[in-house]
Amino acid sequence: MTVLEWLLIVVAVVVVLGGLLLVATANRLDRLHVRMDAGWAALDAALARRAVVARAVAVAAPGASTSELIRHVAERAEAAPRPEREAEENELTSLLARFDRSVLPAVLADELTDAEHRVVIARRVHNDAVRDTLALRRRRKVRYFKLAGTAPRPEYFEIAEPV
Repeated sequence: MTVLEWLLIVVAVVVVLGGLLLVATANRLDRLHVRMDAGWAALDAALARRAVVARAVAVAAPGASTSELIRHVAERAEAAPRPEREAEENELTSLLARFDRSVLPAVLADELTDAEHRVVIARRVHNDAVRDTLALRRRRKVRYFKLAGTAPRPEYFEIAEPV
């Protein structure tokens, strides 16, 4: 074999290995996007559950000064589009934090606490998935070869955690 043939073989091997590496990276990025979407679905479900419990709290404590406001804010938070959701959820969190839970039945107070804890966990899972996805999307080979395709850039969901 001549030097040219050896050189062509080496170049072909490098191109094939590079292509395999890019395919593996694209698959990893796709799995991270799927994980992030699943994290958002879980967070959305946890937020919806908290809104339902908040409305139940408003019904269970009609004499409380903030009960009608809690019901209204919970409905707004649940219906808000995603870009405005953080602000609405933060408002609901602050209202629930100021609400006197001693007027509630113990079962409902426990349900509200559980719903708030589930929101915290779901938000952390979603934000961890976003962090991992963004870390991979920042790599040079992902940017140069546009391995993210047309997928939108992931966004963190930042809301205040209940005390």
